[in-house]
Amino acid sequence: MRRVSKIAAASIATAALAFTATACGESSTGGSGSGDGGGKLKIGMAYDVGGRGDNSFNDSAARGLDKAKKELGAETKELTAKTGETPADREQRLASLAEGGFNPVVAVGFAYKDALDKVAKKHPKVTFGLVDSVAEAKNINNIVFTEEQGSYLAGVAAANKSKDGKIGFIGGVDIPLIKKFAAGFQQGVKETKPDATVQIQYLSSGSDLSGFGSPDKGKEAAKGMLDKGTDVIFAAAGGSGAGAIEAVAGKKGTWAIGVDSDQALDPSLSKYKESILTSVVKNVDAGVFELAKSIKDGKPKTGTSTYSLAENGVTLTTTGDHLKDVQTKLDEAKKKIVDGTIKVKSTL
Repeated sequence: MRRVSKIAAASIATAALAFTATACGESSTGGSGSGDGGGKLKIGMAYDVGGRGDNSFNDSAARGLDKAKKELGAETKELTAKTGETPADREQRLASLAEGGFNPVVAVGFAYKDALDKVAKKHPKVTFGLVDSVAEAKNINNIVFTEEQGSYLAGVAAANKSKDGKIGFIGGVDIPLIKKFAAGFQQGVKETKPDATVQIQYLSSGSDLSGFGSPDKGKEAAKGMLDKGTDVIFAAAGGSGAGAIEAVAGKKGTWAIGVDSDQALDPSLSKYKESILTSVVKNVDAGVFELAKSIKDGKPKTGTSTYSLAENGVTLTTTGDHLKDVQTKLDEAKKKIVDGTIKVKSTL
């Protein structure tokens, strides 16, 4: 069973913004009602930049939406953020979905938090979902993950696969959620191979979110690490990670670790799949589907739902069977995290 807990502090970021900007888009909609009063279940999805098709964070949310359409008979509308838009644009996007009879309305990504704080209060009869951050309104279900736990396992894998113990981490932006990935990864590496080194580099900082959507920056950072002898690189950098994976694939004997979706299955990255050791996946689709089902059942989920390693809220992918030789060690580490023997840090 999923564990639901109330927390006060926000996880104010996401490791998975998108590749490139797109204009607002939407799918066909119809019917009426909001899903909890006998009417048609209508789900509104507000993606962050890149939207459906980013092969990363937004697509994980989209899978949950697709499952709700198939299994719950939901009608949907999908809107996508644009690069450089104002907070008012995000507010308008959420408000238009709420006013259109959609319930729940799901906001994908930390950047919607401030807008959702305002919009949720104006629409108390609508249940909102917020992925990767925490808002306080009573009609919001905050969907968050223990990214540091999945990243710890990636660190164990990296330490075991690295020849010389030179390992790299590329973060999109130096904000708290990305640092959760970095902290867990570094801890996993060092507790597996104490003599190993982890070089940590961020592509942008503060309010500059370009580090999440600049494959060229990811590629340049990865090349710099590879030139110094690094042979395993974990990129938690949204669309920028594609550039890092490309760089790693260009150097024989090195490994890339992806994030958010199984990037070895990404059509645009599949040609590099033999260089992708694994991906640290956050199962956003599960959170989206469970929220939708709660509305369908007339028992809306609210408060903070934390999806942890114990519940497979975060996992490592096994595409390509590159982890076979270290799977026993990964299973041992997972057991220790779940039973509390290993306490994974969420800050560096």
